[in-house]
Amino acid sequence: MTSTRPLLHHRTDGSGPPLILGPSLGTSLAVWDPQVPALSVRHRVIRYDLPGHGGSDAALLPHDGTASVGALADSVLALADHLGLRTFAYAGISLGGAVGLHLAVNHPDRLDALALVCSSAVFDDRAAWEARASLVRAEGAEAMVASRPGVWYSAAFAKASPLAAVLVEDLRATDRAGYAACCDALAAYDLRGELHRVTVPTLVVAGRDDPATPPAHARAIVDAIDGSTLLEVAGAAHLAGVERPEAVTDSLAAHLAPARSAGDAFRRSAGTAVRRAVLGDAHVDRAVSRTTGFTARFQDFITRYAWGEIWTDETLDRRTRSCVTLTALVAHGHDAELALHVRAALTNGLTPEEIGAVLLQSAVYCGVPAANSAFAVAQRVLDEIADDPGVRPVPLGDAGVSPAP
Repeated sequence: MTSTRPLLHHRTDGSGPPLILGPSLGTSLAVWDPQVPALSVRHRVIRYDLPGHGGSDAALLPHDGTASVGALADSVLALADHLGLRTFAYAGISLGGAVGLHLAVNHPDRLDALALVCSSAVFDDRAAWEARASLVRAEGAEAMVASRPGVWYSAAFAKASPLAAVLVEDLRATDRAGYAACCDALAAYDLRGELHRVTVPTLVVAGRDDPATPPAHARAIVDAIDGSTLLEVAGAAHLAGVERPEAVTDSLAAHLAPARSAGDAFRRSAGTAVRRAVLGDAHVDRAVSRTTGFTARFQDFITRYAWGEIWTDETLDRRTRSCVTLTALVAHGHDAELALHVRAALTNGLTPEEIGAVLLQSAVYCGVPAANSAFAVAQRVLDEIADDPGVRPVPLGDAGVSPAP
């Protein structure tokens, strides 16, 4: 049964190993604007809005005082599952960081790396959070606007920065029930006794002038997590990545770089599964068995990149990808590959008539001689299948040193 539960509103930038970015209370996707250009060069960066913030539905959290950081973490996992992410790196600010710590403690198999920015294992004074939840339920998020300069960043930065103004407007627009539910989650949150269970590589960033989560909170996390790293950013308050973006961005990029190997492993596994589903076990087994030291890197490349990065992308379904692939192969005269992908197109649900329609259209845009050869190749494949459905023609790449994708 397909779940009707809403997903966290999110935005994706770049490509590569997945990296999910969690925001702080009262902010939106924009809080990560200073970091995304650099991080998206090497990562598929997914930013999300907290419930009731930005574009996320406030109903993602209960409004009866029982909301929890664990429920927020479950929403992040639901988003990751929706995007087909088995594992991912995670970085979070404040409440977003608390979500990351919860994931590291309770779902360590899902994380490749963790970064916590101006966050904590416990947010002090439960009564204060409960009082803030009551205030915002009564007066709306507008009640918090005046207090943010001096907490999020210095008053001077608030006056000078266009992004500071954007974040304040996003706070004003935040749904009061969603904001209050996030306060409930912070009030109940305490992972101090669980930090020793964190095994994922962890970076902790603190703003030296942060009044909300002072550096002592970051040091307590680092002291409890073996092998973790601490960065204290001078001249930064609670939104250190906004106020001092260069230092935070550089530290995140350096820490998250090792996650590429885990991301490659995931893409290799996912790519192998899709490759076998589309081309068949027999073809893939032949290609793998004939791999040599000379061709091994190419086989790994096409598995990770062509199949693990492109064919696993859900933007286009496999039928559409087969149409695109057939046309491209006709255009370049790759008849051996065309034979392979005629079979793949049948596997992906295209009928012989639909394959013929693709080849006919290619005659218009790729040229009649190219389409003529393509029809001959496709007819041969269809004849072979009619004679013996178990026969699968071997592309030239399987017989030589240039393996077929």
